[in-house]
Amino acid sequence: MAALRTLETLRFDNTFARLPEVFYAKVTPTPLKNPFLVSFNPEAAALIDLDPTEAERTEFAECFGGRYLLPGSDPIAMVYAGHQFGAYVSRLGDGRAILLGEALNSRGERWDLHLKGAGPTPFSRDDDGRAVLRSCIREYLCSEAMHGLGIPTTRALCVVGSEEEVLREQVESGATLLRLAPSHIRFGHFEFFHWRRQPDHIKTLADYVLAQYFPDFLSVPDAYARFYLEVAVRTASLIAKWQAVGFAHGVMNSDNMSILGVTLDYGPYGFLDEYHPGFICNHSDRHGRYSFQNQPDIGYFNLRCLALALSALVADEAIKTALDAYERTMAEEYAEAMRRKLGLGPSMPEDDILVRDFLELMRGSCADYTNVFRALCDFKQAPNDPNEIVRDSFVDRDAFDQWAARYKERLRAEGSRDEERAERMRRTNPKYILRNYLAHHAIRMATAERDFSEIERLRRLLRDPFAEQPDMERYAAPPPDWGKQLIVSCSS
Repeated sequence: MAALRTLETLRFDNTFARLPEVFYAKVTPTPLKNPFLVSFNPEAAALIDLDPTEAERTEFAECFGGRYLLPGSDPIAMVYAGHQFGAYVSRLGDGRAILLGEALNSRGERWDLHLKGAGPTPFSRDDDGRAVLRSCIREYLCSEAMHGLGIPTTRALCVVGSEEEVLREQVESGATLLRLAPSHIRFGHFEFFHWRRQPDHIKTLADYVLAQYFPDFLSVPDAYARFYLEVAVRTASLIAKWQAVGFAHGVMNSDNMSILGVTLDYGPYGFLDEYHPGFICNHSDRHGRYSFQNQPDIGYFNLRCLALALSALVADEAIKTALDAYERTMAEEYAEAMRRKLGLGPSMPEDDILVRDFLELMRGSCADYTNVFRALCDFKQAPNDPNEIVRDSFVDRDAFDQWAARYKERLRAEGSRDEERAERMRRTNPKYILRNYLAHHAIRMATAERDFSEIERLRRLLRDPFAEQPDMERYAAPPPDWGKQLIVSCSS
């Protein structure tokens, strides 16, 4: 068992900060006013060997509220650019987040400690560099919910609140969130130097990425092409998982895309309640560019942006090969994920049509995406079993009966056994997801009453969303009318 570390003895090796300063700016966090701990995640603390009892110290909130620097840290703000809503924005960067440093754990794993809401940086563009408690709670909960679902994601160590007032659409409480990730390098890091016509810096950054994250590629002659191919495949795999679980990111700008294929930057996200493929969770997305159904195409667009930035290092044919691999991987992994959700074994020719028709039935009935698939786990093949729990989710019962007959035939074709299939399906179809109305309720309690108990309750619930948790049954219910299809602001 690894020796646990205190705040003072975390082990840092700040490799990105040793790159030339053209890649970042040296900064210092701006302390929050009277910081206090809102929530702490011991599972994330284990990633950096941090003793969970450290969260009980007064210095903990002050450290991650920006008052104290961790010994060995080297705070910087990273510079990058990106395509936002399809238009190139030439200078973005860490405008409200500071990379405190890179912590190494006993297994040799490297974790960026990224403090969101840490105050202004040279890339803040006249903003205050702050985050608000509302957005910090949303990211804290969703990153942990995504981890529980088995989807690659950043993690969250803690949320620190304060008595500092921050103006957004209204006055809100300032807060910070300590985010952990193997890397915070984005597509936009490469775009920044491409559009500034600085190919030498692109090569320096690419060499750094290869050495740190893809060392096996260093010994092959087409290392940069292999890197781009790997990014394409990882991105496809990630978005296929989003689509299968019903997650909408909401703001898939290229500066929010990780080169490691992890979910990055939780803003106006949303999980599907009723199955509506055109679901838009971001109220700034007036034309639905980042709607749920568009996410695979936007992933392709962002990879094209990255390809352009890497064009001096990667040949056109290799770029085409990688983009083809993206489309192929997306199709294959999504199809496989949906087969698992239906409890199907080896692929058969009509599986895609069976899935598509089931989704269309759900769309026509405004059926709850998560709950219908969970109910389907208990589907019975017996000829006289009406499967009422699933059937009652559909307006057109006759259409469901026709589909169910085809489904039974498909299950019989592979010799499926109900109990074994149900067990597999419950490991694939979650009972609990972070519905926006649940996050909204936790935020209201935290901001109006300074009651953080609901945050911890949700964190514990969502770390195992596939398990039956009888005393938490109410969290699996569809949202009330006021909580359906909530659209969330980008502001933080």
